[in-house]
Amino acid sequence: MDKQIIDEGKAAAITSYILIVGVLIALSMNSENKNKFASFHIRQGLGLTVTFIVLGVSISSFKSIFVAAPMWIFISVLTIYGIFTAAKGETTPLPLLGGIFQKVFKSI
Repeated sequence: MDKQIIDEGKAAAITSYILIVGVLIALSMNSENKNKFASFHIRQGLGLTVTFIVLGVSISSFKSIFVAAPMWIFISVLTIYGIFTAAKGETTPLPLLGGIFQKVFKSI
């Protein structure tokens, strides 16, 4: 990918990893001038947000920290990984789920 495209989309790409709100902000930042780099990371951030919500709702009935802690660690590690890859200007999918996110949200 061209360095100019990466530089123009880097702010939206990093913002997209802020769960829930960041994805909406990044979508609006990328709505006028579609940037391929930003779109890639917005798909990753949106998938991560959906995963966070689905896991959160599914484990909310459990009152044990031993159930909630692994979910928080999993989401936190993927979020940090996504932020670092966006900041470095790479389009590396998130481990385990990134390829699925790219296919499911390909229209973004």
